[in-house]
Amino acid sequence: MTFTLSDTAYGTDSADAKNAMYNDLRPQLQGLLHGETDLIANTANFSSLVFNSMPGLNWAGFYFLKGDELVLGPFQGKPACIRIKKGRGVCGTTVVEGKSIVVPDVHAFPGHIACDVNSRSELVVPVRGPDGAIVGVFDLDSPLPNRFDQTDADGIESLVKLLEATL
Repeated sequence: MTFTLSDTAYGTDSADAKNAMYNDLRPQLQGLLHGETDLIANTANFSSLVFNSMPGLNWAGFYFLKGDELVLGPFQGKPACIRIKKGRGVCGTTVVEGKSIVVPDVHAFPGHIACDVNSRSELVVPVRGPDGAIVGVFDLDSPLPNRFDQTDADGIESLVKLLEATL
């Protein structure tokens, strides 16, 4: 298997800059996922690629649904909360609502769970299994307020779809 990782320094100051970043990250992720079906290996590489490529992050990782709670999976960043009840915080709310959630200011989100007090904004995208049911979430945190927007949600969703094809 051959894949190429970019050393590009990406911008986040415009939708065009963000779209260029996601257009570059998709083939990199495809190369990392190619021929591999192991969930831990794929989500570990996914987290690493995003964390080390996207500017302005302090955490990127997965939580997987086990019963009525999300359990920490592969991630990059500081140690994190291990279990989150369905419906609690941004991650648990994403599971209940079944859609991506962009939070410009985590302090304004009712019930926000502060695993890292330095986080100011958050983006959480659901991960779905082959039957369409939510199996987990991909969570991004930033120390910058308003770091994420709909362009980011769309871009991360496009990456998650590549991962979902391996499940």
